[in-house]
Amino acid sequence: MSVFKSKAGRARAAGLALLALFCVCQLAQARFRQPNEEYQARRAKLRAALDAPVVIFGYTGHEDASEVAIFYQEPYFYYLSGHDEPGAALVLLPGAPNAKPSDGPQEILYLPARDLENEKWEGPKMGPDDPGIAGKTGFQTVEPFDNLKADLDKLAKAYKNFYTLVAPAEEDGYPHLTNWNKWLRDALPHSTLRDVTPALEAMRQVKSAGELALMQKAIDLSVDAHLDAMRQMRPGLFEYQIAARMKEIHEWGGCEREAYSPIVGAGFNSTVLHYSALDGEIEDGDLVVIDVGGEYGGYAADITRTLPANGKFTPRQREIYDIVLGAQNAAIAAIKPGARLYGADNSVQQIASNYIDTHGQDKEGRTLGRYFIHGVSHHLGLDVHDPGDRKRPLEAGMVVTVEPGIYIPEENIGVRIEDDILVTNDGHQILTARLPRAADEIEKIMAEGRAQAAPQP
Repeated sequence: MSVFKSKAGRARAAGLALLALFCVCQLAQARFRQPNEEYQARRAKLRAALDAPVVIFGYTGHEDASEVAIFYQEPYFYYLSGHDEPGAALVLLPGAPNAKPSDGPQEILYLPARDLENEKWEGPKMGPDDPGIAGKTGFQTVEPFDNLKADLDKLAKAYKNFYTLVAPAEEDGYPHLTNWNKWLRDALPHSTLRDVTPALEAMRQVKSAGELALMQKAIDLSVDAHLDAMRQMRPGLFEYQIAARMKEIHEWGGCEREAYSPIVGAGFNSTVLHYSALDGEIEDGDLVVIDVGGEYGGYAADITRTLPANGKFTPRQREIYDIVLGAQNAAIAAIKPGARLYGADNSVQQIASNYIDTHGQDKEGRTLGRYFIHGVSHHLGLDVHDPGDRKRPLEAGMVVTVEPGIYIPEENIGVRIEDDILVTNDGHQILTARLPRAADEIEKIMAEGRAQAAPQP
């Protein structure tokens, strides 16, 4: 998904995305949850870095009241807990060397009391008094949510500071953080709230083996959907039909939802970066930008391909396509530990921009750099635009996109090519390598699809 506009301020809102599912009131569970040990290790790492308690609230389930709304957990809360039911909170006691020692539990999950009447509609939920609940959740202690305020009052006698997810100046969507920041300030009137977000962002940027396995599954299903789009693409279809088939492949394979709103833009729409209407008819001679990825086990894929609607690039379309591909190849080659996406000489952004600006011209004879109007990369993970410092040197275990593009509205030519790249100890691995990028390969797959669909004599 194009990074022309930063989503750092909207990353948390991504968990509120809606999908129409078969059951109107169903609360979806994040499938294929990782073992408790994975979340325990993350909590231990965070505790070891901090000198004051951490308080983080999950979503409540009331963020959206529409009948097609389903529950998706607040990403930071899920990253630390693996708990995917509404109304929970967690408290972590500090473990840094200079932190005050504590004799009690070091990590506590707070759950709402079970509502047996509501469970008739939405199914059984975990409650704080369930037998074996600590073992099921992986927390040392599980308490009723109603105990949280009194427990914080006790902690405030020992700690002046508390860490939480501090709301930005302008919070997009439902004011989850604003509401809970106010709750905490009321509960801890003499304490200072510090922002734990930077520490969590830094942790989330480096993926574990378990996270990478889930991401690869999301990517593989997304590659399958893109290959199908290549085979099915032809003039006369509507943009929404391509998107619908791709979503079906994702969900049939186990994706909970789309990682972001599908982008399928034909003709002029290919030059609209976050085009979402999907109501245009695909015409002969169009280029079609397809930026579509699924989400599996909570982790996102993000892939873009640009296809000729009739199966053959025109000479001008191929010229622009090959320039974007050349820029992408140059940028991918730079991905390795220590490289920087932005903010440095020879950054990945600079490499892609320089390539585009030194290859090809528009109809007025001007260089093409003016038509590359977005960033070349972002981190990928629980959010399609995973949070964190994009100027941080790359490290092994990070997953980033590489997605240069050229958009020339006056020619109805938009081209974007996007792949997901794992930073390895000695370089990089293209996680989306199974999906062809070269124009000849794309035309070959599209021709095979047409041959298979043609009526047999």
